[in-house]
Amino acid sequence: MIRLAPRSGALRVLLLGAHADDIEIGCGGAVLRLLAEHPGADVRYVVFSASPPRADEARAAAAELAAAARLTVDVHDFRDSFFPWDQPVRLKETLAALRSFEPDVVFTHHRGDLHQDHALIAQLTWTAFRDHLILEYEIPKYEGDLGAPNVYVALDDAVARRKIDLILRHYASQAGKGWFRAETFEAVMRLRGIECNAPSGWAEAFHGRKILL
Repeated sequence: MIRLAPRSGALRVLLLGAHADDIEIGCGGAVLRLLAEHPGADVRYVVFSASPPRADEARAAAAELAAAARLTVDVHDFRDSFFPWDQPVRLKETLAALRSFEPDVVFTHHRGDLHQDHALIAQLTWTAFRDHLILEYEIPKYEGDLGAPNVYVALDDAVARRKIDLILRHYASQAGKGWFRAETFEAVMRLRGIECNAPSGWAEAFHGRKILL
């Protein structure tokens, strides 16, 4: 197992999500575990598209997700589902401005995600952060684009169930969607737990395209 270590001082974690709830769904368990192992970490939580009340949901979820950290939350109002066509220059500038945070690890969308908003955030992450550890998370969806990840974070039972509870409690606006249910999130973590032989049977998985040891 490889353990993350800060370059200096407290661990600095950058969380990028195209929409409210992407971060929690994609890497909520890994973040809960990481921050428990690194109390006092600095966390920058960035959502690019969330209008009220989803912006309020994201802020509340972030406060619980990063309760053990020093947290900064940025919620933007880019137009949902139009990222590649609606103000892409401003999107790139917004993400590039985050370089000054100097994260030790960046969690972002997978470049192969078939949702165009997700894919653009992934692409822009790689243009902005060329000397950082980037872990691309996965989002289950109608397009069926779950791939073959190569980085796994094993989760204990308490963390896995806390992630699911956090998502369901904070994102009530999504409750009417057929995929937004505990069974969806459980299934993905169970599948990834099998793949990495996690002792608890739970895991999250990521794409680590460039990792310098």
